[in-house]
Amino acid sequence: MRSYALFLLVAALFAAAVARDAFDRWVDATVLPPLVAEHSVEVLDRNGALLRAYTVEDGRWRLAVQPGAVSPLYLDMLIAFEDKRFYRHAGVDPRALVRAAISSARAGRVVSGGSTLTMQVARLLENGPTGRWDGKLRQIRLALALERRLDKMAILSLYLNHAPFGGNVEGVRAAARSWFDKPPARLTAAEAALLIALPQSPETRRPDRFAEAAGTARARVLERAAARGVIEGEALVTALAAPLPRHRKPMPLNAPHLAERALQTDPAATLHRLTVDAALQQRVTALAARVAQTGERRLSAAIIVADHRTGEILASVGSPDYTDDLRDGFIDMTRALRSPGSTLKPLVYGLAFDEGLAHPETLIADRPKRFGSYEPTNFDGQYRGELTVRAALHQSLNIPVVALTEASGPARLMAHMRRAGMDPQGVNGTPGLAIALGGIGVTLEDLARLYGALAAGGRPMPLHWQLDDVPPAPGPRVLGEVAAWQVGDVLNGTPPPAGWSADQIAFKTGTSYGHRDAWAVGYDGRHVVAVWVGRPDGTPVPGAFGGQVAAPVLFETFALTAPVRSPLPPPPRAALILPNADLPEPLKRFRPRDAVFAEDTGAPRLLFPPSGALVDTGGDGLMLKLRDGTPPFAVLINGAPALTGLTRFEALLGDPGPGFVGLTVIDAEGRTARADILLR
Repeated sequence: MRSYALFLLVAALFAAAVARDAFDRWVDATVLPPLVAEHSVEVLDRNGALLRAYTVEDGRWRLAVQPGAVSPLYLDMLIAFEDKRFYRHAGVDPRALVRAAISSARAGRVVSGGSTLTMQVARLLENGPTGRWDGKLRQIRLALALERRLDKMAILSLYLNHAPFGGNVEGVRAAARSWFDKPPARLTAAEAALLIALPQSPETRRPDRFAEAAGTARARVLERAAARGVIEGEALVTALAAPLPRHRKPMPLNAPHLAERALQTDPAATLHRLTVDAALQQRVTALAARVAQTGERRLSAAIIVADHRTGEILASVGSPDYTDDLRDGFIDMTRALRSPGSTLKPLVYGLAFDEGLAHPETLIADRPKRFGSYEPTNFDGQYRGELTVRAALHQSLNIPVVALTEASGPARLMAHMRRAGMDPQGVNGTPGLAIALGGIGVTLEDLARLYGALAAGGRPMPLHWQLDDVPPAPGPRVLGEVAAWQVGDVLNGTPPPAGWSADQIAFKTGTSYGHRDAWAVGYDGRHVVAVWVGRPDGTPVPGAFGGQVAAPVLFETFALTAPVRSPLPPPPRAALILPNADLPEPLKRFRPRDAVFAEDTGAPRLLFPPSGALVDTGGDGLMLKLRDGTPPFAVLINGAPALTGLTRFEALLGDPGPGFVGLTVIDAEGRTARADILLR
């Protein structure tokens, strides 16, 4: 009898072993669905903050997340509510299944699934049914297989990335962004409870559509968490009283143009890290939006902020609003080719300083002058005669800078623009003198590179915007250290816009032909800022001047970069800091290289009327046109003063009446011009 009982015991054990072996083979033979899902491509700032994300192929937001990046409170509440024996079972909780089976048998249908978190992951991975026994059996098999091949943290990670949260939102990180505009690591008890309740019925518990159902479900989660000791009574009261979110929050759209650029640069990457500072980017974008709103409907603006010590772009605003079609907001105006106006003039002066052609205190003539077939005029049509180079740059005069460009050579100017990392466009064949006044196409990024080089003591500043990129090694110098400092010293004295102090900001403004572009570019001891204001389609903006429109934006941007301004560098030891009277003789007054062979044009010349001319005034007075000379001028008719203190090179004199007239012009240096004419 004992032998028979022993036989039965052995047989039962053998049968159980066979059954267990068959069960193990059945579980091990389970074909797992793909465990790696597509996640949203993310663009992050220098500190890891989300700048922009893109939906996955089916239009869903699914931001990658690991348990370590989720609030421990959320995880504890999730386990307490959904699967309190999660860390102890092997994928299936027999007690929960028995309870669910009894409830379902009584109701005649599946009422409570008894699903563990692992079983929920199995359902999410296969998008399987929840209300049928065959579906439940499949979930059980897949859950057991998952537990044998993955650890608990990996399974929890799958749930955190795949759980649905209403609409096209999947995963707890996307949900925390969409409903609370925060990362999941910072969830409160009330927020965590809502995100635990939502996946059970993501569409019927959406707080923006079904607030009552959402509140009831959230309360159930909170009460169970309190009952199981996850939160305390006072925390429960506070969480129950917390308001529900009324709307989904939009995903961040910060630095959208740079984000697009990152995708174009590396389409296969799922994570892009930029040098941008998200907080600064938001502030500068808001500033650009205010600028655009103050003008007519199509006005736009672009701003770049970079650290000229490293070349890193800290903020890049290509338009005030990426989604504004009327302003062509999708166009990145930091990379659009435009005429730079007068913003290239500092480089021209820097080259002249480098070559020993001039010094900031060198005297230079601002008089009407023809350079071959090219006859530029000043923006206001007036001429100042002889003045210092410093004053000429402060006043952004055209004649002096063209004279210096002619002396250095336009080709040299182009070469040093390229040394700065610029890519000037629009020059076919040999460059002409007009490039010094903006007759060329450059971008806002180009100007940031140029002024960054000035700030860096004449060394090129290669801009870069991808955090992991190693910037290229700097090439040849753009300017010598002394010349770069001299330019900065002059620009630091440029009169600032009303209400601002120019101390420690070296800047230059520019306005392109026809008021199509208003520019302001400058730097302090750390940052370089470049501003453009205009219309993306290139049509004129009446009354838009760089000094009036772009310069205030430049100064406000500097105020946003840091609470304390970084000082400009001190002068190099080799810098020659002297007044004009103490300069070496060749630097006291600018003369072209071939001046020794050229006619002395320092004295005034009468262009009209020429000597010997017969002039019919028609009773309207005698028109006088001058060239060269140093204003103010005195005009004598037949030896008697007719006009004094003339600062322009054109004037309308009173009609002296018919007959022979001796016309004499005397400039501020005592030099004269004379013409004998006959009036009728």
